[in-house]
Amino acid sequence: MKTRKIMAILLVLCMMITVFAACSNNNNNAVEPTTAPKPVVEDSDPAPAEPQGLDISKKVELEFWMLGGAPKDLPKIEAEINKMALEELNATVKFNFTTWTDWEQKYRLMLTSGQKVDLIFTAEWTQYQQYAKQGAFMALDDLLPVASPKLYEFVPQEMWDAVRVDGKIQTVPATWKEYVTTGIVYREDLRKKHNLPIPIDATTYEQYMAGIKANEPTIEPMANGVNASSVFHDGAHRETQKDLIVSNGVLPYGLEILYKTPEVVTSYYGSPEQLADLKLYKSWADQGFWSRNALTRQDSPQDLLLSGTAASIPADNPNRYNETLIKIKAAHPDWDLGYSAFPLQRGYAIPVHPIHNGFAIPKSSENPERALAFYEKMVTDKRYNWLTEYGVEGTNFEVAEGKYYKMLGTTETNGFPREAMQGWAWRNPEFQLYDKSFDSVLAMFAEFDKMAVPDKYLSFAEDQSAYQAERAALEQVEKQYLQPLMLGLVPDVEKGLATFLDKAKEAGLEKIQAEWTKQWLVYVTENGIK
Repeated sequence: MKTRKIMAILLVLCMMITVFAACSNNNNNAVEPTTAPKPVVEDSDPAPAEPQGLDISKKVELEFWMLGGAPKDLPKIEAEINKMALEELNATVKFNFTTWTDWEQKYRLMLTSGQKVDLIFTAEWTQYQQYAKQGAFMALDDLLPVASPKLYEFVPQEMWDAVRVDGKIQTVPATWKEYVTTGIVYREDLRKKHNLPIPIDATTYEQYMAGIKANEPTIEPMANGVNASSVFHDGAHRETQKDLIVSNGVLPYGLEILYKTPEVVTSYYGSPEQLADLKLYKSWADQGFWSRNALTRQDSPQDLLLSGTAASIPADNPNRYNETLIKIKAAHPDWDLGYSAFPLQRGYAIPVHPIHNGFAIPKSSENPERALAFYEKMVTDKRYNWLTEYGVEGTNFEVAEGKYYKMLGTTETNGFPREAMQGWAWRNPEFQLYDKSFDSVLAMFAEFDKMAVPDKYLSFAEDQSAYQAERAALEQVEKQYLQPLMLGLVPDVEKGLATFLDKAKEAGLEKIQAEWTKQWLVYVTENGIK
């Protein structure tokens, strides 16, 4: 008993000593603040600090990929960007471009071969949804708040939600509201000179092109080629086309859906409408409205217009129309361009979906956090943004009247015209500079706002896994048999269409259309699309 009492007393004494020691330590901290850690003092250096949690101890080089051609002054821009990126992120960046020749094959190879790519452009027309569905891109949900918190806050939450595929954010969307609906671009100075009609549909466009052919025999009436061979398929030249669900392109695999009836899917391929269209294109080709070498030429329609080779583009969006206008005014001050917007014929316009312009981090990236941190600079830091959108101020451009972009020199002498890097995805409305001529496009957008309707299509993520082989085979059939038909290069249209349909069915067209339609109807039902 005595032993137990002694042990109990000792235990109590030990507990009391521990409590007193703890109290003593707390009191010491309270009365002696000099022993506490010193508070962190914010760096007065104006250069932005690295995002919290981002490790930049190791120097890295990022591989940044854009579509199209590289501007002449790209090395100068890259050097200036890398001076800042090296100091602020311990990173350098290599800007790479695919060119517009076979870009689809190059793009596919980059995303499937394991090639090191840190940042790559995405859009619905580069099949963002499909590649995301296949796991080509990293999920960014957890990376964004750590590597690019400012960018994460800058993009509205509804835009992040709009680009999700299978519930995951897999690209960084552009935030500028625009319309990329199509319309006819034409030489307005030539139209006035020869008293030709404004081309707004197939009839007036044919009259315009016939007038150009008769009065300007050295100029092709239409800038056509493999990239422009869809001609009016997304236009307004026949009644049923006015209501297609996609306003700036066509559905894949020859399918059609009207805006008011999204649950009804039909095939354009083999329809009476397709045959009528192909006969129209054949008659235009026979009248010499475009070059017989259209399938093999490498020039873009915009380049053909700028060089004076052609007098119109059958379908282009308002922004690119304005870019072409700027270049033409710089090179040929006495020329002028006009634009006939298809939404004005349709009676409705669809604003651009957040998916339309974006940047993703492929699975092959070795430095995803640093890539996001760099892209944050591109979007939210005016120094990076202006350099990569407009070039060097005082060399490539100047700010006119306090708000307008003005290109210095001509298209031949200026090595970095506006958005020469195809920087559509990192446009920041707070920093954007427009050419004064863009006021007319902004006025057009204001008109479109009055007739705007929701995008019903771009949130649909097609799963191609069930028909991947058939899809690849169909692509080849379309290139070999359909494109020559659309350019009027096949003597017998009916026979040529029958051959195309036979080859397309052999490639698996019916299976593809059936599987795609099944997925679409599930999407329509699950999302209440009406």
